Amino acid sequence: IDKDALDAQVKERKIQEAAEKAQHERLAHDMKKNDNLMCLLEERQKNEIKDMNRALTEFQKNFQRPETRREFDLNDPQALKKDRPARVSDDDPRCTISGMQKFMGEDLNYDQRMKFQKEQLREWSLQQQKDWKNALADQKLADDLYDKFRIELDRKIMEEQKKEEESRRVVCTATKNFNRIQAAELDHKNELEKAQKIKDDMDEITCLLRGDFLSENPDQAIGPLGKHHVLVDRWKGMNQEQLMAIRQFQKEQALEKLRVKEQERRRDAEWDRQRLQAARTQLLWERHQQRQDRVQRRDLDVMNAELSQEQKAKNIYLKEEEYSNIPTDEYYAQFNTTTR
Repeated sequence: IDKDALDAQVKERKIQEAAEKAQHERLAHDMKKNDNLMCLLEERQKNEIKDMNRALTEFQKNFQRPETRREFDLNDPQALKKDRPARVSDDDPRCTISGMQKFMGEDLNYDQRMKFQKEQLREWSLQQQKDWKNALADQKLADDLYDKFRIELDRKIMEEQKKEEESRRVVCTATKNFNRIQAAELDHKNELEKAQKIKDDMDEITCLLRGDFLSENPDQAIGPLGKHHVLVDRWKGMNQEQLMAIRQFQKEQALEKLRVKEQERRRDAEWDRQRLQAARTQLLWERHQQRQDRVQRRDLDVMNAELSQEQKAKNIYLKEEEYSNIPTDEYYAQFNTTTR
């Protein structure tokens, strides 16, 4: 396994993940910023609608009051109070020379009044149409701005997605090229190592065939320090005497091991006996201590009972002394009270 190449791939992968993470964080920041801008635009639209409604209410309150309507006189609750009588006095100027009063329904200023009312209605209608057109224009402008903002936002998102896809394609292409180069280098290295190994194997086979190892020469195991110094890689085995000495030494080692195990067993048995003896002694001492505690508790209860009896006798004696020192009437009164 080419560890350096794998480490380089891991490092590049980490760099790629860090770049993708930064890209995602930047996109998240832009989306958050766009969401805030959308919220501001929606809030602005709500405020504009609220202002339009408030302006409409103010306009109706100031210019479309009920008392300015043409048919208000039919629904006026104060009509009877405002109405004047047919004749106030004998010299009422409303009375004609012949003494007849004006008939109801006659209106000399009807034409001027109707003309004025029509002109006023026309002005009101024009003002309402103008306000409505302005409101529609503002609403259309807000809608156009919102549509432009959405289009621009979608365009930026598409551009970011295209950039991200392009960067991913570039990274994938670079990774593929790098892997291809690494694979070619690894194949070339494996071929060189294989050729070198074949050459080394052939040299080793030739050396072994021509050396003293396969010829089993016993003198080749003798080291440069003397006969007792043996070269392990050239040693062909021990003789019978050496084998017997090793077996005798192994038997002595086995006997020594059995002796050590017996000593350990005896020592463990002695330790177990001592632990049992200590546990038995501790149990006897705890039982003795419990018996002493019970005896002390019983003696203490007896002593408390005696002290209680002495205290009761002392209290009775003190009460008798007290009753003997008071007059007879007070004694009987106190006795009766105590009896109750």
